[in-house]
Parts: sequence; C-alpha cells; structure tokens
Amino acid sequence: QVQLVESGGGLVQPGGSLRLSCTASGIIFSSYAGAWYRQAPGKQRELVATFASGGTTDYADSVKGRFTISRDNAKNTVYLQMNSLKPEDTAVYYCNVYRAGVTPYWGQGTQVTVSS
Repeated sequence: QVQLVESGGGLVQPGGSLRLSCTASGIIFSSYAGAWYRQAPGKQRELVATFASGGTTDYADSVKGRFTISRDNAKNTVYLQMNSLKPEDTAVYYCNVYRAGVTPYWGQGTQVTVSS
C-alpha cells in the first residue's frame, strides 16, 4: 500500500521560514517525480514546485527565489524549503509523486499559515 506522510506545516510570521517533508512508502521512490501543490481557501489547487526523477526542478513564478524543492532518495523523502514567507502563501500544502502510466499519489496535506 502506497502512503505519503507530510510534516512541517504550522504558523509562521511573514518573512519566516518552514520546511515541509513528505515521506513515501510502498513505492520505488527514486523512479518517481515529486511535486508540491497548495490550495488556499476558495481557490483551486495550484502547482508550487516539481522535482523530476532525473533531477530537474521547476517552480511557480510566485515562489521562485523563495522556495526550494529537494529530495533524498535514500530516505524516500521530498522536501520543500520555504523562505521569506508571505501571507499569500497561506494554504494547505500537498505532496504528490508521479510517473508516466501510473496514477499519481497524494499526501494528506499540511496547513501552512503565514500571519503576524
């Protein structure tokens, strides 16, 4: 059974930092790409960052220069380092792993709130 477990969310002041983690089990993690999405209240889920199995990364324009996605295949974990957080980054963050021909897997979501 495939499971993705997220952690690291919480309440942080504007300008602060958080690091989200997503640990996978039940899959050969290194053969999957990883991604982080977020969904703010009343808005559609949006792609934040991706990390291809080959190492290529990509980011939404709104987070470029502030967020960094990384992965540790030995730990079956994908990370999202979030710096210089803004109130508009407030959302539920979801991790996702995917590869061609396989239905993507999703984590349960972790709340990030940026507020003073």
